[in-house]
Amino acid sequence: MKDGFFKVAAATPQIRVADCSYNMASVQALLEKGAEQGIEAMVFPELCITGYTCGDLFGNQTLLCGAETALSELIAETADIPLVAVIGVPVSVNGALYNCGAVFCQGRLLGLAAKSSLPNYSEFYELRHFTPAPEHPLWVDYCGYRVPLGRNLLFCREEDPVCRFGVEICEDLWTRTPPSVDLAASGATLIFNLSASDEIVGKAEYRRDLVRMHSARILSGYVYADAGSGESTTDMVFSGHNLIAENGVVLAENVPFDRRGNGILWTDIDLERMQIERRRTNTWTNLCSCTEVSFSLPLQEGVSERAISPLPFVPSDSADLDQRCFRILTMQAEGLRSRLAHTGCRTAVIGLSGGLDSTLALLVTARAFALQQLPLDGIVAVSMPGFGTTSRTKGNAQILAEKIGARFLEIPIGEAVYLHFRDIGHPQDVQDVTYENAQARERTQILMDIANQENGMVIGTGDLSELALGWATYNGDHMSMYGVNSSIPKTLVRHLVCYVARTEATYRDVLEDILATPVSPELLPPVDGEIAQKTEDIVGPYELHDFFLYYLLRFGFGPGKIFRMALRAFADQYSREEILKWQRIFFRRFFAQQFKRSCLPDGPKVGTVAVSPRGDWRMPSDASAAMWLKEIDKL
Repeated sequence: MKDGFFKVAAATPQIRVADCSYNMASVQALLEKGAEQGIEAMVFPELCITGYTCGDLFGNQTLLCGAETALSELIAETADIPLVAVIGVPVSVNGALYNCGAVFCQGRLLGLAAKSSLPNYSEFYELRHFTPAPEHPLWVDYCGYRVPLGRNLLFCREEDPVCRFGVEICEDLWTRTPPSVDLAASGATLIFNLSASDEIVGKAEYRRDLVRMHSARILSGYVYADAGSGESTTDMVFSGHNLIAENGVVLAENVPFDRRGNGILWTDIDLERMQIERRRTNTWTNLCSCTEVSFSLPLQEGVSERAISPLPFVPSDSADLDQRCFRILTMQAEGLRSRLAHTGCRTAVIGLSGGLDSTLALLVTARAFALQQLPLDGIVAVSMPGFGTTSRTKGNAQILAEKIGARFLEIPIGEAVYLHFRDIGHPQDVQDVTYENAQARERTQILMDIANQENGMVIGTGDLSELALGWATYNGDHMSMYGVNSSIPKTLVRHLVCYVARTEATYRDVLEDILATPVSPELLPPVDGEIAQKTEDIVGPYELHDFFLYYLLRFGFGPGKIFRMALRAFADQYSREEILKWQRIFFRRFFAQQFKRSCLPDGPKVGTVAVSPRGDWRMPSDASAAMWLKEIDKL
């Protein structure tokens, strides 16, 4: 599939213990259903050809021969199905019996991944029947093929270099050093786990966390197929709890004992993302100690069907969002509190416009003062009405400052800016970039000088989205003494202010009106008292820009992949042409405005995406955007 996506599935067939023919037919039916869904790889539970709960029947030749015969038939019957499958089967070799995952693709057996860790405690007694995987692969004849059998087999797709997967089996995941650690270090971007994990109280939650966190630890996709209905319930029950995770996130999961589906859990895993994550993590090491087995599976046409959030910085779950907002506000406030303590400042100066960014900065500053046990009247909120200021924004700024308990100053800048125009010979009626930026720089001068008077510091209000786009006046609102919003994207700024409005009734009314006010720098005169200059009409929708920014900086994706993901995420909001238009503007501005980010004030990092030149984003100010724009032009 395009862009490094790979459609995978975990499947739990209905089986009968020790009935290999029946189980083979059940697996085949699921493989055929999977092919209809465009699934490219499917993993089944541990020993599902025979059933995990065969007990001492595993020592019987009839069962073992039946398993090999059934697998041979399955491989032949599914030769025209374009997917790779991993099936649990017992394999006898030279007097030893191995618990294996048989990997096959389009009529060819590729290898037998053997289980390394055999539990022999509580309800498990696998050492009674099986031998741990050999340290080095054995070459064995099975189902008419000569294939490797071992613990470190790496299966590599010829058509896609990022598609490299390994296999481990059930208990292997529970051990101190799972085989998947070495497999991932040798290049596996995906791990399949064949499991027969019986269900007891509390185990489903543990299993889920184990799969999720292990996928994060090894920076990979992880597909876990669990045994279910049909296994013997003499001493255990099996729930068919299947899971698919990617780098610490559970992408898909079925409810234990839920029999409403067809036995298949599937989703798209982004293997390119896994490779990029490893490349950017310099503590990742490559071992390259596995036996590689290549296979061919033609790439599917089309793009991923995976659900993609249009707001990657914003959790979709309301409880998660509230928790995220609380933590971010705390991190911002703690960063500022620490800076106030270090400098000995008891005064903070904020340019309060009545817009979202300065509102958030004031709310954070009030929290920092409370943490530092400083009086709130040490916060100086300065309204500096200029040529575009409306009564609505100025009024909201004053109301909010008074409710918080800050000192409120109003200092009009019109006369000073006109004097400046006269000094530099700029006509007052020419409303160009000089007209706009002169206001921003005059405001910054006022704030800096008040901070000097008060022995305090200027708190920056600019957010991450503005910094990415360069939507700030150089040495104007671009500059401060500590920028509390510097790693907060615009889409998240709104939710942070919403959170305070919901949880602190004192500010609710004024915050709700601020939230309803169009985003604007208010540098051009209003029309009939209303804001004339709306930022998103000029630079584009912030939700699109934040989407582009997230996938560019967090994962290093190219414009093509980001565009196709945006098409899916914003299918009902923006046309193809609109997305391309604003993406082109984003990349052009992002490259051209790097010089502003190269000299940013200090500010706390709160998420995985930030543009501080001191750590997160080091980019030459004169880097060319030509290749990125050329890629967009081809879309």
